[in-house]
Formats: sequence, structure tokens, C-alpha cells
Amino acid sequence: MELSVINIKGEDTGRKVTLSDAIFGLEPNEHVMYLDVKQYLANQRQGTHKSKQRNEVHGTTKKLKKQKGTGGARAGSMKSGVFVGGGRMFGPQPRDYGFKLNKKTKRLARLSALSTLAQDGKVSVVENITMSAVKTKDFVAIMAGLKLNNGKKTLLVTGAVEKNVVLSARNIQRVSVATPVALNTHDLLNTDTLLLSEDALTALEQLYTTAE
Repeated sequence: MELSVINIKGEDTGRKVTLSDAIFGLEPNEHVMYLDVKQYLANQRQGTHKSKQRNEVHGTTKKLKKQKGTGGARAGSMKSGVFVGGGRMFGPQPRDYGFKLNKKTKRLARLSALSTLAQDGKVSVVENITMSAVKTKDFVAIMAGLKLNNGKKTLLVTGAVEKNVVLSARNIQRVSVATPVALNTHDLLNTDTLLLSEDALTALEQLYTTAE
């Protein structure tokens, strides 16, 4: 697949790049993408939920009534979960929701997500974007020149960490900046436009063609 390279004003530079079929031309595997997104979201959970069990609530442990002969159910403590003020039975406890996912599975998931974006026509290639200072106004102007100020989600990928670009974009809604090594399936599938700088495309191809 060939794409035209545009500048920060949205103009065609006359140059074209070829997207690698090994990265952007795969048959997407929906199941591995689901697993990778599931793991990503699971890792975001704090898992700090907690309710008190019967051994943690305040109250007497004295037996309320005799075991037999009352006509009602037996009861041994007011701290039982069947009474108001008692502990919660089988309530939530702190836990880690993360789970293991093989490296090859995660790699296939990211490649599937990249291929999905390419097949849907959501990938664009732009000249390398650098900024001499942190100015949100200047970054907004770049997005306007690229016609990406339409309220849709944009994921800008740069070849290396461009600190001024990251800081200039961080307060803009629906715009995020990442490097090829920091890409994840969740963010790729959660964007409307994948904007790749030329050095990012080169780094992406080096990353996934040399990886096992």
C-alpha cells in the first residue's frame, strides 16, 4: 500500500511511502486483539475495592438465642451477614486483575490493529514534526493544517520522544502522542486517525521486522 507524504500544512509533498505488508497487510486476528485490549483494561483497574467480612465488623459474638426451640433459624452472632450491621458475605476484596499474555500474542494483536487501521484508510504519513518550544497554540495550528481539528480522535506517532510536541499536545482533547515502542492495541483501536511521521514509520518497520 502506497501513501502520499504530506507536510504540516496538509499539502502533498510529492513523495510516497510504501507501507510494509508485514505490518500493515496482515489479516487481522480479532481474538488476539480482544485479549490484548482486555489485558490492557484489566491492568488499569486499581483493585482496591473492599468490604468488611463478619470478622472485621464491630459487634458482639454472643449467641443471640438458644439453638433450638424458638421456631426460627439458628443464629450465632449479630456479625452474621444476614443481620443489619453484619459483615458482607462474599464481598469484594483487594485483588490484582492483571493476567499473563504471551509476547507473540501481544505482537500479533498490535500488528492486527495496525493492519485494521490501514485497511480502513485511517493511516496518514506526515513529515517529521518538531517544535522549538512548548506552545499548544502552535500544535493546534498544525492539527488545523492537517485538517485533524474535527473533534475526532488522533494518535500521532513520532520516531522518538519529542518532548515539546508531547507537552504541547497534552491539553488537547482527543489527541495523543506516542512512540512506536509505546503503542498498544487499545490506543490503536480507539483512534480515528493514525498519523505517522516519516521517522516513526521507519522505526516501526525496524521494530517489527527485526523482532522475533
